[in-house]
Amino acid sequence: QVELVQSGGGSVEAGGSLRLSCAASGFTGSKLCMGWFRQAPGKEREGVALIHSTGETTYVDSVKGRFTISKDNAKYTSHLEMNSLKPEDTGMYFCAAQGRLYCRTDPSEFTSWGLGTRVTVSS
Repeated sequence: QVELVQSGGGSVEAGGSLRLSCAASGFTGSKLCMGWFRQAPGKEREGVALIHSTGETTYVDSVKGRFTISKDNAKYTSHLEMNSLKPEDTGMYFCAAQGRLYCRTDPSEFTSWGLGTRVTVSS
């Protein structure tokens, strides 16, 4: 079972930046795609960004051009660089992983989840 440990997050004013990290341990396969999800109060969890085992990335439209997902394959660590943050980016952010070449976007397809880290953006 892959364990995911998250770090980063916090509070920032609108327009600011934050960086989230997610370190995976216990991974024994050769394909690991990782994703970041967020959940705002009273809303459903939504996918924010994915990085496939190939290094290809996908983003939800609302964060394109502002967020960047990356992955250090040697360390099985994913980072989410968040710039030009907006109040609507506020929420709990979760990293997740699945052992596939290309991530399936349905959250139920992710077999490992981090505990979450809070991001608060004030206006």
